[in-house]
Amino acid sequence: MSDTQVPLHRVIYDTDPGVDDAMALYYALAHPRIELLGITTCYGNVTVQQATANALYLTQLAGRAVPVAQGADRPLVKHAEAPPDFIHGADGLGNLPSRVPTTRQADPRSAAQFIVDMARAQPGQITLVPVGPLTNIALALQLEPQLPQLIKQVVIMGGSIAEQGNVSPVAEANIWNDPHAADAVLTAGFDLTMVGLDVTYKVLLPVSLFAAIADHHQHAATDTLLHAVKFYSAFYAGRFAHMKDFDGCYGHDVMAFICLTHPELFDYESGPTRVATEGFAQGQTLMKRQAFMDYPMSGWEADIPPLRAAMGVDLAAAKSLVQATLLRAWL
Repeated sequence: MSDTQVPLHRVIYDTDPGVDDAMALYYALAHPRIELLGITTCYGNVTVQQATANALYLTQLAGRAVPVAQGADRPLVKHAEAPPDFIHGADGLGNLPSRVPTTRQADPRSAAQFIVDMARAQPGQITLVPVGPLTNIALALQLEPQLPQLIKQVVIMGGSIAEQGNVSPVAEANIWNDPHAADAVLTAGFDLTMVGLDVTYKVLLPVSLFAAIADHHQHAATDTLLHAVKFYSAFYAGRFAHMKDFDGCYGHDVMAFICLTHPELFDYESGPTRVATEGFAQGQTLMKRQAFMDYPMSGWEADIPPLRAAMGVDLAAAKSLVQATLLRAWL
């Protein structure tokens, strides 16, 4: 089957770019089976204002006029955390030495309103791919409680079922940044797949891959991505002993899009999943992995809907997809 015969995934990308967010964005723009209908921005890796500026900048560099709607600037309940500039740079893109002027402006609607408007206009057709805190999706649910019935599917990068966390022994950063929003989204009844640290911690992408992509395209977009990836990789080299001599990074967010376009590459577990909102375990994603258990503790009632969590992935195939997709003639 040719690329033109394959049905498109019509996507709203909810993001806080962020280096791995930029990888994922360019994968989405390059992939022939993805139609990017809009980008909604959130705080997280950077402030929401910087996230919006980065989304506009990255799409302009790539020559794509994708609508960008600015979203939440803080969590629903907990206090906002400082952006991790030591991971992504103060600007979220590895502290770019310069930028060309951005001429595009953000959509006047809030991210939540943009999501609701698009879902109502195209019921059952749109996939949400959130790769940051889930605040915008939770706010959209407040505006439109029927959103799970209007959205085709949700594929998130976030959480962890068996793997240790990256902001605490049990919590992944996106979920921890707004655990109340995450619990609302994970239990709302979406057709939802969670691509978390259980698989993203298995996928290491070398700087040489992005250097080859930049050399192939000779384009400002891939040059910018390469600069950001080098900064991001330097952080990982200083953080993890097994990455000290690797010269590369994790491709966290791009794995959500790989799961969308090639779900057959993953192994899954399914079950109701809740998020701890308080205490030392704040942000932990807890799946009921034994369906036969009847817990006396409240919060695990039979009406809590299940979700799918990616637990394993074909590593070689995933890496090859990143490379092959970004080497396509998409710029």
